[in-house]
Amino acid sequence: MESWSFASAFVLLLLVTDPLGSIPLFVAMLKQVPRARRVRMIVREVSVAFAVLLGFMLTGQQFLALMHLSQTSLGIAGGVILFLIALRMVFPHPDGVFGDLKGGEPFIVPLAIPLLAGPSALATVLLLVSRAPERMGEWIGALALTMLVCALVLGFSEKIGQVLGERVTTAFERLMGLVLTAIAVEMLLSGLREYIRSLA
Repeated sequence: MESWSFASAFVLLLLVTDPLGSIPLFVAMLKQVPRARRVRMIVREVSVAFAVLLGFMLTGQQFLALMHLSQTSLGIAGGVILFLIALRMVFPHPDGVFGDLKGGEPFIVPLAIPLLAGPSALATVLLLVSRAPERMGEWIGALALTMLVCALVLGFSEKIGQVLGERVTTAFERLMGLVLTAIAVEMLLSGLREYIRSLA
């Protein structure tokens, strides 16, 4: 993770939040919201998700110390969570990537949490900061850019869904799931290597 750049952090966060793969879910939720309220709702939900992830990013080191967690255990746990999310992307589940979601206008749950600021995203920002706290500005920038993309995808989800079609959207989600699986495996292997070195 030390060699990761702003661009790679942005790509990882984008894969974790998976806005394009979640377009069908976005469309289904937005249909229940009056058009006049959609922009305000999207801004609210993305802002909440950004605030939650930023909070975890800024207090990541203190959180690790408070919970007596090591960077190695966080890396392995993050890899496991990413792997489970990726499996649902590659092999679609009837309840979707994040499980069963109830109807009604989204209010924090499920759009902000866990769709955008889910366990995998929280683990990812904590891992980024724990590995390179001196690059906090880059990680915040990558997170802000990710949330901006998510907001744009939310805002244009209906049009994007119509242009791409259900088959293309599903294929894209599975492709992103495959990439995320590889990232998760790399995180697991990295964590295991560090653990083995600590035993020596």
